[in-house]
Amino acid sequence: MAELAEVDDEQFAALKSAAEEGVQFDGLYAHYGREDYDRDPDAYAFGSPAGEHTKLDAEAFREAAESAPRYVSNWYYWERVVEGHGTPRRAFLRWLEGAPSDMRDESGLGVEDRYERLAAGTSREWGQLLVRTTVGDRGHRRYEVRHVDDEGAPLDDLDVHESPLDAREVAKYDPKGRYRPLKTAPSLQRGWAFTDLDGRDLYECVDAFYPATVANWYREREGALDVTHWEETAERQTGIYDVIDELDAEAVERIAATCCVDSQCLKRRQWDHDEDDEIDVPRGDGLFPCREPCSLVVAAARKWTTLEREESHSYEFELTPSEKEQLEELVDAVADNRVDEIREADVYEGANRYRTRYLREKLFDEDGNLAGVATERE
Repeated sequence: MAELAEVDDEQFAALKSAAEEGVQFDGLYAHYGREDYDRDPDAYAFGSPAGEHTKLDAEAFREAAESAPRYVSNWYYWERVVEGHGTPRRAFLRWLEGAPSDMRDESGLGVEDRYERLAAGTSREWGQLLVRTTVGDRGHRRYEVRHVDDEGAPLDDLDVHESPLDAREVAKYDPKGRYRPLKTAPSLQRGWAFTDLDGRDLYECVDAFYPATVANWYREREGALDVTHWEETAERQTGIYDVIDELDAEAVERIAATCCVDSQCLKRRQWDHDEDDEIDVPRGDGLFPCREPCSLVVAAARKWTTLEREESHSYEFELTPSEKEQLEELVDAVADNRVDEIREADVYEGANRYRTRYLREKLFDEDGNLAGVATERE
């Protein structure tokens, strides 16, 4: 980054004009005609952590501004380029560089500390996205987005995109080329980058990867997240999904443990069975909240509702201890999506393909019945 040695004419003109109404932002203040500051209604005042200056004419006001160019450019970027006070986009952009969330927030980094970090580039994770922020010689921020696992990859090795809308296509398929029905699943493919984005394009890009996550994160920070619990969600379903309200609290808890944990979704679950009945399943560690059961959960719940209607039957099988353990390992491997990690030659793994085929040859009859025992149906 080129060092900010001076304040450019456009930024100074904007600051001088704004001083008539008063400026106080991120450690910078500038006023014109404020008797409580300089006892002279026809003079300027300028202040920053670098020093305070009062009773200034226009030329001296310019000199004072030149003593704190980072503070001026920082003010200009947030108040004239980004704007949008009280919006998710602005809050998200400030969070990315560690800035205080608003003027009343005493946490966060000051301007000098942020500019030092931004000069080299500072990064934060958002799900499986790595967002890098840098600053140019006029204080304007630029943003880059890539997969967290591609942090150190040269851009020449990545598929570089210019349009933030391309993120919709990148997010559509997993590394195996399979469609991703849940955009917040931890299955984002690697090998791409979105570079040289401004704040608006960055917000659009992140929202294309993870729809509404920034908006809901912001609502939660503001104490305004509207949560819809399971019972309300189930009761409002119609058509083929109106059956899911039959599921009891234990079944809903199993659903949360099945679908709404970190290994399956990057959101942090905020909904419960109802407002007064908390689900005893970890909510997850994600940055962005989940405010209601998603459409994938609702669709799956319809199938689980029909399965829960079935009466149980007793079946008798004879298994060796190793066969029992192998069936347990098979279920775990499929549930945890580890099947592809098991090498064909590793027959000591219960979910090994050859070992599983051997088990099928031994225990299943020609009609696919385990131990030759047919399934009983009502």
